[in-house]
Amino acid sequence: MSMPIHKEVNINFFKKWTKEMSYVLGFFAADGYITTNKRGGKFWCIQITDQKLLNSIKKVINSNHKIGTRIPKKSGENIIYRLQIGSIEMCKDLNRLGFTEKKAKNLAIPDIPKNYFADFIRGYFDGDGNIWQGEVHKNRKTSHIVLQLAFTSCSYKFLKSIHDRFLEIGLKGGCIYSSKKKEFHRLQLSTGDALKLYKFMYNRDVGDFKGLYLKRKKKIFDNYIHLRL
Repeated sequence: MSMPIHKEVNINFFKKWTKEMSYVLGFFAADGYITTNKRGGKFWCIQITDQKLLNSIKKVINSNHKIGTRIPKKSGENIIYRLQIGSIEMCKDLNRLGFTEKKAKNLAIPDIPKNYFADFIRGYFDGDGNIWQGEVHKNRKTSHIVLQLAFTSCSYKFLKSIHDRFLEIGLKGGCIYSSKKKEFHRLQLSTGDALKLYKFMYNRDVGDFKGLYLKRKKKIFDNYIHLRL
């Protein structure tokens, strides 16, 4: 899945905060990485299972790079789509924003302006977030349909920084749980805070997002809200 280096791309994309840059940076924090080849060339890459979203990312960074595919070896697994950009300058910008080649456990939230934090979080949510709708108290006379939202990361510090920012914007709860060996951590939010975050992440007409959101995740929120009407 090697890619040609010399392709058109907006090399200044990560130099200035915009809504699009913030989303892509959030998604990169979840599902991206930086790599160096044997010749010293630097690449930043994003790989996901949603080809349509990757095409939207490709469009906003003004790239004409080919999207690579990896066919799963086992049945039932999803095809992986990868966009790989060769640019020393863009990788330096990502380094400046706090993203290194071994970022998983050293990930820290960048100094994001308040008016772009929602887009960053939507990007991270689409990459390493999960939303679940289900029924609780099934054995009681009255059951309830609830939402549970979670963000996962190998970096406790990163999730703690996100949680602190959530409290600043009006969320009330949320807990961070760690695996036994602390190999990964999960920030979980219950229904009330999940709905507040929904309003925060999708705070304008989705047509303004330029395709930078996962419809299947937003649809779970929308379905829950519809049930409550």
